[in-house]
Amino acid sequence: MRPMLASQGTAIPAGPSWVHEVKWDGMRVLADVHEGQLQLTSRTGKDVTATFPELAGLALETEDALLDGEVVALEGGVPSFTALAERMHVQDRRRAAALAVVRPVTFMVFDILRLYGVDLTSRTLSERRATLERVGLEGAHWRVPPVYDDGRLLQEATRENGLEGVVSKRLSSKYHAGRRSSDWLKFPHRATDSVVVGGWRPETTNATRLGAVLVGRPTSTGLRYLGRVGSGLTGRAAVQLLDRLGSMGSDASPFADEVPRIDADGTRWVRPEVVVDVTALGATHGGRLRQPAYKGLRADLTPTDLLETEG
Repeated sequence: MRPMLASQGTAIPAGPSWVHEVKWDGMRVLADVHEGQLQLTSRTGKDVTATFPELAGLALETEDALLDGEVVALEGGVPSFTALAERMHVQDRRRAAALAVVRPVTFMVFDILRLYGVDLTSRTLSERRATLERVGLEGAHWRVPPVYDDGRLLQEATRENGLEGVVSKRLSSKYHAGRRSSDWLKFPHRATDSVVVGGWRPETTNATRLGAVLVGRPTSTGLRYLGRVGSGLTGRAAVQLLDRLGSMGSDASPFADEVPRIDADGTRWVRPEVVVDVTALGATHGGRLRQPAYKGLRADLTPTDLLETEG
């Protein structure tokens, strides 16, 4: 099963038909508990159980359940995607266990899709939420965050506290696995996009260090160029990304459209296989990202996944 996805909203809905949640800056995960075993699955269907060993205790919370939520890495009480990016790609159990001690994650559970063998996806969100609260999940590394009646007030509170935004959900909505629905609406304070790296540029003062990446969005006609991203590419994040790109060199640009000379000059092209998250203040009339900033490597996504969710 793949999780239900939210659509981009334009105005936060009001009234008793909706509830509102904090939009967590993390990694979407389904947690399947059955007969004392836990399996964690990413949004794309990848098994990430070994990646987050601190969540193993969920298997003791209930005999059988399928939970939907977001894995986050908290720094000062605020989710940090940069910190989470260090965890997302790790599959080696020993390495994952060591990271779980120094950079632990928290699983924010916001939905329940099965309990004691009963499929709950055809029930309304209000029914599923009541069931989730009765289960009483509360541990050192997992919790059920509250929902709120006033979405606009929550929007202001999340902005003031440095959180990513708000998700508004219709109480009568059923769970449509693998589909993007207008019954769930997302309102990020700064839009986040998953994009594909098509090339990188070295720092002007050090040719061995990563200074910027050229990114695009997969479409049915090829990789469409979105612009150059340099902000946020510092320290360990830059080293980690360059390690991934270093062996992917290509002789030609992977973009289907023409890259402006000012961006293309000095760029080292790569095979379009690496997905990263960037934030931006929308797009220009020419389709370029406005003031983009690098957030982190998305080891859980492939370019094909982005194409499948296009639009």
